[in-house]
Amino acid sequence: MSARTWLRAGLAFLAVTQFAVGGWALLSPRSFFDIPWVGMRMPYNAHLMMDYGAMSLATSVVLGVSFFIVRRSMARTALAVYLVFAAPHLVIHLQLLHHLTPGERVPLLAALTAAVVIPLALLALTSRLDKEYAV
Repeated sequence: MSARTWLRAGLAFLAVTQFAVGGWALLSPRSFFDIPWVGMRMPYNAHLMMDYGAMSLATSVVLGVSFFIVRRSMARTALAVYLVFAAPHLVIHLQLLHHLTPGERVPLLAALTAAVVIPLALLALTSRLDKEYAV
C-alpha cells in the first residue's frame, strides 16, 4: 500500500475513534466516567466529561477533513492538533497510575501509548506523499 493509503487509513481510524469517544463522553458522561481508567476512583464531574467529549468531537472534525483532503499540510496540522492532546494525556495518566489496579493499568497504558505512537508514525508518512499531495 502507498503512504497516502496508509495515511488515510490512520486518519480515518483516529477520526472515528475521536468521534466515538467524544460522542460517548458528551452524550452519556456518567457512563463514560464509570470506565475505571477514566474515573480513576475520583469524584464524578459531569462538566469535565462533557467538555472532554466536545473537545474530542472537535478533534475528530480536523482529522476527518484531513482524511478527505489528503494534503501534507492538512494532515500534519490535524496530527499535530491530536498530538498536542494525546502526548500530555499520556504523561498525566502516567502520574496517576496509583489510582488503578495493575489489571486496569495495562489497557490504559496500551491505549494511551498507541494514541501517541500512531499519529507519530502517520506524521512520518506525510513526508512520503507524492508531490501532487504535498500542498
